[in-house]
Formats: sequence, structure tokens, C-alpha cells
Amino acid sequence: MQHVRIALDWTANTNHTGFYVARELGFYADVDLELTLITPDQDNYEMTPAKKLELGLADFALAPFESVISLHTKKNNVPVQAIAALLQEDISAIVALRSSAITRPKELDGRTYASYRARYEDSIIKQMIISDGGTGNVQVVYPEKLGIWNTLLTNAADSTWIFDNWEGVEADTSGVELTRFRLADYQIPYAYSPVIVATRQAIEQNRAVCGAFVNATKKGFLHAIENPQAAVTILTKYVPERDIQAIDLVKSQAYTAGYYGDEGSWGKMDASRIQRFVDWLYAHELETEKLAINQLYTNDLIH
Repeated sequence: MQHVRIALDWTANTNHTGFYVARELGFYADVDLELTLITPDQDNYEMTPAKKLELGLADFALAPFESVISLHTKKNNVPVQAIAALLQEDISAIVALRSSAITRPKELDGRTYASYRARYEDSIIKQMIISDGGTGNVQVVYPEKLGIWNTLLTNAADSTWIFDNWEGVEADTSGVELTRFRLADYQIPYAYSPVIVATRQAIEQNRAVCGAFVNATKKGFLHAIENPQAAVTILTKYVPERDIQAIDLVKSQAYTAGYYGDEGSWGKMDASRIQRFVDWLYAHELETEKLAINQLYTNDLIH
């Protein structure tokens, strides 16, 4: 057995179902892989998945596509590629409580935004506000990452960024009314999130292992689509107790599975979509160089 590790972007949730299903049902073992899933609660998110990949503490990382770009353009650049996208569409949203009376992004001027401190995140939020006619004068705060959602629920922050299939489903389950802002509605051509990331070195030197990992993962996600209740039963073993109590996992799984893709599309990324996002970052001076997108992703490992 070849032991491989992936650093996840969050505690176990329905974006990750396929990993847990594939491990539980032996899909990794079938290709001689033994998978360790590293979740951020193990170090209270002291280190990002991308950093764990950079330092060799993980063989793969799950991260937003921005992390791929950021690793390429940081001072000590790390050549990496996205090798699969877990969701075919952006199902994230910037949200405010309906009770806050914030009805559009420009009304976030002078209000607080709870940030994950991702490289482009704060600038993206400010640009969304500007695109809606505001000044972008939002007050950014940096709570502990795993507690960010709670800062919104307790009115410690006015807005934050969520996955609508997770925190959004929690809000629906518990009767919390949200106002949602989608980046695409404010001329921000967001790329993919989350994506599986590997170093170029690993892809070149251990291509068979990377390919086996991606395709066993694909099998897990496709199995979850066909067997939703069984998938939820497996995932429930790993979801934090707080989330089990707060979130309708069956509803979240059904919502999320609609964006996994199918046999032909799972994991695949569209070049034009990535190019638009890279161009947008450059046009808004969030990056000073235009990267060739073939450095940033590959679909070639997916079969």
C-alpha cells in the first residue's frame, strides 16, 4: 500500500463526501492506496491546506483555485496544479443576516466582514461592493477561521463568505434568514472551489499514484450520487457533532451532489473559466503577471 495524505479545507462536510465514501468502501485500497484525511480542526487551522502541501506535510491539498495562483506568484513560488474540481459550479455566497437590513453589497460599506485571510479574499469583497456602487470601505475582521460562521450568527460580524450547501443549509434548517450575494452577479468571474491540488513534481514523478488517487476519488463521488443515504451514513461518522445537530445532512448531500458532475464531467475544469478569473485578477491589479493557465491546472489525470 502507498500511503497518501490530503489536507482538507474544512472539517468533514458534503463537499468531501466522496473521499470518505471511497476510503470506507475500499476504492483507494483497490488501487493500493491508503488515504489519510487531514482536517483543519487538528491544528485549529493554524496552517492552511496549501501551506501543508508546500511544506510536504500533505501529498494533496483541497483549496480554492486562488491558492493555486497564489502559490505560483508568492516570493518563493511553489509550482502546483489543480488536478480536479469537486464542484462544477460556484455555490458559495457572501451573506448577511436578513435582520441586519443589508439588502445589497454597497450597504456593506462601513460594516464588518469576517475574513478567512485568503490572499485575494478581502480585495474580492471590496470589488464586489464597488461593482454595486459602493466605495469598498468595509471593515475587515479576522476571527478564528473555524469560528467565522458563528461570528455572523452572534452579530459579531455583519457578513462573511459561506458555502450555500453547508452553512446555507444550516441557516435554512435552523430558520436563520440570510441575504445572499453571488460574485457572478457583480461581474466577478470566480473560478473553482474547492480543487484538489498537487505539486508539479509529484505529478511528474508519481503520475501513476496521482492518477490512481484522483480516479478512486471520482469513483467515491459518483457512488455518493447514486447512493445518497449510504453516503450520508458514512459521512456522519466524521462530521463534527455540532454540525450533525445543526445541519440537515440529507438535504445538504442532495444539494451538493447536484454539482459534483457525472461520469464525463466530474473533476474537469474549463480553460476559459480559469482564464477569465486570471484576467480579472490582473485587470484589478491583484496580480502583476498573467500566468499561463496550463501551468495552473490539468484534466489529464481524470479518466
